[in-house]
Amino acid sequence: MMLSDDKISHLSHVILKGLSAKKLIELLAEESKIRAEIKRTIAAELKVGEGIDAAIRNKLQSYSKKIVEGSPEWEILYKKFYREEEIKRGRASG
Repeated sequence: MMLSDDKISHLSHVILKGLSAKKLIELLAEESKIRAEIKRTIAAELKVGEGIDAAIRNKLQSYSKKIVEGSPEWEILYKKFYREEEIKRGRASG
């Protein structure tokens, strides 16, 4: 799911404000540079998620038995394969 640049920018402000308010970080650079890095990280993670989604959809479409998107079987397989891809790509632990 891709987010607009405005939404990513808003999230970066919210994240930085929350981390600062709870004193979970110490700012060692300008806020604009920190927000830019947060935005870059969010965009990169969304891109990885989109790649995982595309791989799973291709895998499900390659089955000889037609699995209808949104069906309970499709949902179960999608979640299972998504988790496997996250582990394979180092985004989650097994």
